[in-house]
Amino acid sequence: MIDEEGEQLGVLSLDEALTTAAERGFDLVEVSPNAEPPVCRIMDYGKFKYQASKKAAEAKKKTAKVELKEVKMRPKTEEHDYNFKLKNARKFLDAGNKVKVTIMFRGREVTHPDYGKRLLEKLAVDVQDIAQIEAPARMAGRFMSMVVAPIKK
Repeated sequence: MIDEEGEQLGVLSLDEALTTAAERGFDLVEVSPNAEPPVCRIMDYGKFKYQASKKAAEAKKKTAKVELKEVKMRPKTEEHDYNFKLKNARKFLDAGNKVKVTIMFRGREVTHPDYGKRLLEKLAVDVQDIAQIEAPARMAGRFMSMVVAPIKK
């Protein structure tokens, strides 16, 4: 048994340990049940749980959240509009997010998937300094999409 300051009190029976903890105004907590004999500690369990939750919240706060942002274009997107979409994609990648680039085909445009493929390849080349292709271009119905992720530093 270990007291609230971390000093060992020795091997005690369960009744003795419970009365000692009650006299000191703390809880008896089993720390290592698999040890022989089991190790118990006198502590304020509510305070312990509170501090553990605070540590967990602090650790969660420091983790990076990666979102999947989407940039949509058409196969006949002109140069100025393409540059605008490229600027947005670069901004998302700089923020550490993945970017899904989607080409939407309407009507008979779907018969020329090579236009969309060329546009996606051009974008991949334009962002290759800060990103890498995570999922290559593939067709799904009337949409062709590709996912690019920022390069780990």
